[in-house]
Amino acid sequence: MEELVGNPLFKGIHPKKIEEIFSKVFYQEKVYEIEEIIAHSDDDCENLLIVMEGIVRGEMIDFSGKTIKIEDIPAPNPVATAFLFGQRRKLPVNIVANTKVRMMRIPRDSVIKMFQMNSYFLENYLNMISSRAQFLSMKIKFLSFKTIKGKIAQLLLDSLGSGGDTIILNRSQQSLADLFGVARPSLARAMGEMVRDKLIRVERKEVKVLNRKGLNQLMQA
Repeated sequence: MEELVGNPLFKGIHPKKIEEIFSKVFYQEKVYEIEEIIAHSDDDCENLLIVMEGIVRGEMIDFSGKTIKIEDIPAPNPVATAFLFGQRRKLPVNIVANTKVRMMRIPRDSVIKMFQMNSYFLENYLNMISSRAQFLSMKIKFLSFKTIKGKIAQLLLDSLGSGGDTIILNRSQQSLADLFGVARPSLARAMGEMVRDKLIRVERKEVKVLNRKGLNQLMQA
């Protein structure tokens, strides 16, 4: 179970404790070859899936038949944790092996037993699905703004609050682009224009707001 030490669901749990937990629950492991489909979209989500070795990807097929990659998930991360519980327990995407993959499957009943055995595991699981929900909520919020500059302005003003004029951006440009639903070069270009227009000043991860009124106008554009 050494592979699970780096898994966010087992953060703060000693390796020997992880072994003890798994000695008391049922689970299975299976190996998949490159490009093999591990699970299909709309399959019943009856197991917690954990990538033990390799990399998988989530992908969707649109109405035209085009395949759209959603994200890559490397070991030792879990897959689709939010869909193991709730009224509609269906996988939202196809899960496909990018490389040769060893996948662990833990039935829902075993996961519930693990919650009862270890509070760290329960808290880590709740934190993971809550963080995902918060990210999606933020993404929906930013999608309501038509322009990239409007999205940036909203993020900066939200981060500032009522006081101060400097923000430390802990996200990479790619992470911000994913949050806004735009391409990274487009985000970089928009920020560059905002610097040129003297709305903000950027020094590495530090952003100083120079013109709040101008940012508010961008949000209304």
